Amino acid sequence: MQPLIDNARTFGQRPEEFARFAQGQSPEVLFITCSDSRVVPALITGARPGQLFELRTAGNIVPPYTSGRPTGEAATIEYAVEVLGVQDVVVCGHSHCGAVGALVRGDDLDAVPAVRDWLAHAADGPKAADPADPTVAEAVQQHVLAQLLRLRSYPCVEQRLADGRLRLHGWYYEVHTGTVREHRAATDAFEAL
Repeated sequence: MQPLIDNARTFGQRPEEFARFAQGQSPEVLFITCSDSRVVPALITGARPGQLFELRTAGNIVPPYTSGRPTGEAATIEYAVEVLGVQDVVVCGHSHCGAVGALVRGDDLDAVPAVRDWLAHAADGPKAADPADPTVAEAVQQHVLAQLLRLRSYPCVEQRLADGRLRLHGWYYEVHTGTVREHRAATDAFEAL
């Protein structure tokens, strides 16, 4: 913890670098990814402050949209799309994902009921040819596509897609290599960026 505190103490000693952020934000992308500490969107993309609006959830799950029952995730998505006017949304899954691995293996999550109940929001449980594979690559990629499909059901996303003001992207990040792959509709495969 001490190195983090030390950096935080010196971080604000360059106020000239941060003054422009007081004027507001205009991120280009909503980046939805897992809460996993090995996944750092700004590091992966090289984004600077103000370029990414982030939504991080266990397993990069996009919960079902329910009118009249707002969630923090739905509010974040709606704000990014309607207020900030992002033009792109990335759903980024990653290798070695504990959430997807638990779903694939059918782990007993009774000791962590909030985690168990959250993972129940995962659309159509992902499958893997080899559930023992620690990368769970195939399952994570299926899961990313399921979350993109779920995202399309959000009214603000549906409208912006229909009028061409929004693009959706499915990414897969390998934590053990740093490689990022994007889903290509033409080949229905995740290919190197």
